[in-house]
Amino acid sequence: MKNLQKKRKKKAQNKVKKILRLFILCLILGIGILWNESSIKVQASGRAVSIDSCLIQGGEVVCSISADRPPASDDGLFYLYANEVYQDGPTGNIVATVEQGNQVSVSFPLEYNTPQSNLSRKFLVAVKQGGQMVQVSDEHYITNPEALAAHTSVPMQAGIKGILAEGDITDGQLKELGVQQVVYNMMLDHICATADTPGAILFAYNGHNYYFNGPVLYNYDAMIKHFNNMGIKVTMVLLNCGTEDPARHLVHPRAVGGDCPGYAINVEDAQAVNHLKAIGAFLGQRYSGTLGYGQIDNWILGNEVNARTSWWYTDSDSLDFNVGIYVKAFRIFYNELKGMNANVRLYNSLDQEWNRKSNPGSFLSKDYLDRFNYYMVREGNIDWGLSFHPYNSPLYDPYAWNGPSVWVKNSLTSPYITMQNLDILIDYMHRAELLNPVGEVRSISLAEIGYTSSFGYAAQEASVAYGYLKAASLPDIDAFMLFRQKDNAHEMKTYLALGLTDLEGNKKPAYEIYKNLGTENEAVAKARVSEIIGMNIDEMINQKIIWTRADSGVVEMPEEE
Repeated sequence: MKNLQKKRKKKAQNKVKKILRLFILCLILGIGILWNESSIKVQASGRAVSIDSCLIQGGEVVCSISADRPPASDDGLFYLYANEVYQDGPTGNIVATVEQGNQVSVSFPLEYNTPQSNLSRKFLVAVKQGGQMVQVSDEHYITNPEALAAHTSVPMQAGIKGILAEGDITDGQLKELGVQQVVYNMMLDHICATADTPGAILFAYNGHNYYFNGPVLYNYDAMIKHFNNMGIKVTMVLLNCGTEDPARHLVHPRAVGGDCPGYAINVEDAQAVNHLKAIGAFLGQRYSGTLGYGQIDNWILGNEVNARTSWWYTDSDSLDFNVGIYVKAFRIFYNELKGMNANVRLYNSLDQEWNRKSNPGSFLSKDYLDRFNYYMVREGNIDWGLSFHPYNSPLYDPYAWNGPSVWVKNSLTSPYITMQNLDILIDYMHRAELLNPVGEVRSISLAEIGYTSSFGYAAQEASVAYGYLKAASLPDIDAFMLFRQKDNAHEMKTYLALGLTDLEGNKKPAYEIYKNLGTENEAVAKARVSEIIGMNIDEMINQKIIWTRADSGVVEMPEEE
């Protein structure tokens, strides 16, 4: 009898163990990321159905849906909802229904440029259970908006040598410097207008009329065409400053009242979202290079968006909340820009604070990048680009080739990523989960990087050369944008004399260095820089030699006059 009881007890224990193992296995499968040889598929967390793709085919959208075990439902149907970005759950429009199955597809009209346009909406699957609609899949966006583009301008071919252009762009400096790319800023509130704005430009889109500031845009047109005529590729940064009434509603509700140069974009209501769609479509069309207004090949949405209280303000310190609203704005601009011009690129924007915050109101750029990519893969992988700003740490540190050892390390745990240890970022972007939809490393633009002359011209000369030559040695870098062409008086108060010319326009020695880099005179620049550094610059870069110094980067400040 005792043996029988022991057997029964052991059998019960084994059954419990099997149930526990099965439960753990289900958890792993529910949240895991599954890799195969050519693609990445994120399993819906706790959701039984997956939207594998949503693609434009002609005037239709075709969505592929899969489910290992279709969930129980009242009628055996999948309902496909089209939601605006501010809608969650089965609350939008039902655009298609299909009988449940392990692998099914549905199609529905794109309805492009109508009030019911599905171009920038997100889709989800729901089933009816007990008379109620229940979401059973993650959201998914259209991932090939370029399929409907009327413009397919070939991007301008250019080397990586670039600069933030400012001042008199016709004075010959850009040509003398030999820059092949420029970056410039465009404020949403400056380009938007109302019907009674003098010179307003009407743009009818998705059944509504929108207005843009003609005089402001004419200045942009002339400038962009001037760059194009010099063979210079243009990158435009879209900023949301929130200071002008025509676009005040584009400031996110959680950003209203903040004191910041830039604000998170409003993706919470129909007025703002519809306006954002129109802005993206208008800019993509106008600067497609085919209508006489000039060609913009690259767009960057926001500036250093992980720096919440400095450049992309909301009052929330939740990483998921801030990344979530940025992703929604990014999806809108990506689909609307590429829906007009197939070959434009759209970049996010992150700073160098990889694993350490110098400002407690910021997010770590590594955390932000990882979370951004998580949403992008989960909701439909697209070919987004990374705009990274690998400044020295601290910003006013003058030695690009010899940073403080406490801040610059040759490992993934480095507090900051500067030009010295930029290889860490490049290697990270080679990870399978970060590749673009066709398995390639994403476009990486160093769209803002500068070095001060506040502690001597020689340090700036060497730093400019080191930064450019390091970038040129890395095949995955598509742009090195020096910040800036001319000193800024406000920045100089904190010892950031970053210009190649001073406030009066006088050329610093670094101007001559940058002019020679990437030309037949590059050897002259390298010899000068090697002398300053005390080592052959080619040897330092080619052998990936990283010098660091023991101090914390707090260099001695010159006394104010």
